[in-house]
Amino acid sequence: MAHVPLPDFPADLRERAARIRLACFDVDGTLTDGRLWLDAEGRELKAFHIQDGMGLRLLEEHGVRVALVTARQSAVVAARGRELRLSEVHVGIRDKRALLERLCLKHGHTPAEAAMMGDDLVDLGALSIAGLAVAPANAHPWVKARVHWHTRTAGGEGAARELCDLILTAQGKAEAVLAGFLQ
Repeated sequence: MAHVPLPDFPADLRERAARIRLACFDVDGTLTDGRLWLDAEGRELKAFHIQDGMGLRLLEEHGVRVALVTARQSAVVAARGRELRLSEVHVGIRDKRALLERLCLKHGHTPAEAAMMGDDLVDLGALSIAGLAVAPANAHPWVKARVHWHTRTAGGEGAARELCDLILTAQGKAEAVLAGFLQ
């Protein structure tokens, strides 16, 4: 995953990222590579990128609430959310737009203060109202055409971390993050 300095991003994108207080992430195809692994008993397996997990934790630790949102019923996603101690984990959500609206209302944010990252058609409703709509590099073309930005890396390969780093940097928190690890 290549680091892109903040000045290389358009001013509008930096401004959008600076306002974010709630960051919502689709799971399959965004936090994973989109493949679904099933064992002989039909139990689901997923692979998550460790740097994405670190990015999600860093957002939470620096004042940005994180929500995982998946349309599928998934014990794996619930377990990953617990492991990362995330504020909001929602499985089996068909209407992601309605959920994003409810989360904004619940936490006192406007949609302009919410980011949404998704890769496929089921994410379009939430992406359409988010103040910062983002897709991973390998998102479906219809989705990539309708977001504010798409990452350089694919889903499951550090794309979520790119968004986390953009938000933290745009909000002037990157130096504090680094300082916490350099002690």
